[in-house]
Amino acid sequence: MMSEQQRYKLHWITAIIEVLKTMKEAILPLVVLIFANGWKRGGTGLWYIDYLSFIIFGVLIIALAIAGIVKWRRFEYWFEDDELRIESGLFVKKKRYIPFDRIQSLDYTEGIFHRPFGLVKVKVETAGSSSAKQAEGELTAITKEAAERVEKEMAEAKKRQREMPITEGEMVNLIEEEIPIEEVSKLRKIFTMTTKDLLVLATTSGGVGVILSGAAIFLSQFSDLIPFEWMFEEISAFIKFGVLIVAIAVFLGLLGVWILSVVMTFLSHFNFTIELDKEDIIITRGLLEKKKVTVPLKRIQSVVVVENPFRKLFGYASVAIHSAGGSIGQSSKINLFPIVKRNKVEAYLEEIFPDLCLEEPTKKLTAKGRPFYYRIDFVWMLPVIGALIYFFFPYGLFSLAIIPVIIAYGMWQHRSAAYDMIGNQLTMRFRAFSLQTAYMMKKRVQSMEMKQSYFHKRKGVATIIANIKSGMGSYHATVQHMEVEEAEEILSWYEKGKSVE
Repeated sequence: MMSEQQRYKLHWITAIIEVLKTMKEAILPLVVLIFANGWKRGGTGLWYIDYLSFIIFGVLIIALAIAGIVKWRRFEYWFEDDELRIESGLFVKKKRYIPFDRIQSLDYTEGIFHRPFGLVKVKVETAGSSSAKQAEGELTAITKEAAERVEKEMAEAKKRQREMPITEGEMVNLIEEEIPIEEVSKLRKIFTMTTKDLLVLATTSGGVGVILSGAAIFLSQFSDLIPFEWMFEEISAFIKFGVLIVAIAVFLGLLGVWILSVVMTFLSHFNFTIELDKEDIIITRGLLEKKKVTVPLKRIQSVVVVENPFRKLFGYASVAIHSAGGSIGQSSKINLFPIVKRNKVEAYLEEIFPDLCLEEPTKKLTAKGRPFYYRIDFVWMLPVIGALIYFFFPYGLFSLAIIPVIIAYGMWQHRSAAYDMIGNQLTMRFRAFSLQTAYMMKKRVQSMEMKQSYFHKRKGVATIIANIKSGMGSYHATVQHMEVEEAEEILSWYEKGKSVE
């Protein structure tokens, strides 16, 4: 075919994106270079010495611009022998051949540089992708028509692979009866996040902590350039205005951080939509940078419903799925529903996973293992309490209040733990702070472990761990301190050929 031999280029905006990407990675040393040496001029009388840092900065910008242009010019992709072939490289030419039958999904991103030109970035995900940062292949900026061409070539290649074992006579009949390749199955919309959901997500997602920690890192990196003494004097003078003024200032500062967190969440999760076709889940989100991620249903290993106590006050929960393969990271945990009304979770999941039993686990833990949920905490907490009492007596006595808190927390975890086996499905519920309910099919469980310490053996209890493949890593569903007979029952269920009806 002529189209299989034709080679395609990326859009010229790729050169600019490559330059900005490299500058983003080198932004910290560049900023330090400017601020540390940029203003130290006029001392030597030699302009090229006084402005050395600016000269170096200018040379780097020019070098990055040239490198970006060369990368763009040398990048080519084409279709041949049912493969997506990519040729690239700045100094060393690299060739990568990706068979279409190995491609699990094509993920799309529309950034602020893509949208004005009607472009998309295409990430090629395969089952064997091993990089935590990069996909198997990436087309930085191509037109939407070119992206559709890639999809069409992939569909035709997979169709040819399916037809290969069929005899010549059967193939003729099959081609006559088949639906044309151009007909695409209709997407069924499952879920769309509302503005109210976005506000609750932003308030309870920990984005405020991310912003504050990012500010702390920034301050630590540029501590030599920040006039802390002057700031301390100004703050000390400000405190003299009174407690009320300081409280108002702190409130306004936290309000500003919260608003920034809401804005960040709004931009990243704007129009969060889940759609479903016959074989894939399609997740679309983002305002400035629109992302479209395709998750093959056959790669999903487990479904986990997470109930954060703060979100539960508003009647919300979240749902995560773990997918095998891909290059999303060491753990391919995907937020299927970042936030959703708890009373609607089962209805949404039934649409996507009709074979999954979503009933609450009914087998609770007995009282035998309850002390183990808080006993270990005393090992490290009692010396701390003793030290506080000794050094800060009598105020250190207030630290004794930690003891009932530890016991209550352990009992809370014990009451939350449960499990159930229905057919070939295992359901495990456990809690650290958020309550997690994991739904797993037996064929998706990579391994099952039963752990017992010396003290466990004396009391006849054990911890059971179900290991689920998640990207290049694993997800561990764990129910701790159950009776050893119950743990052995789960291990027996996991053995090949056994099924609980």
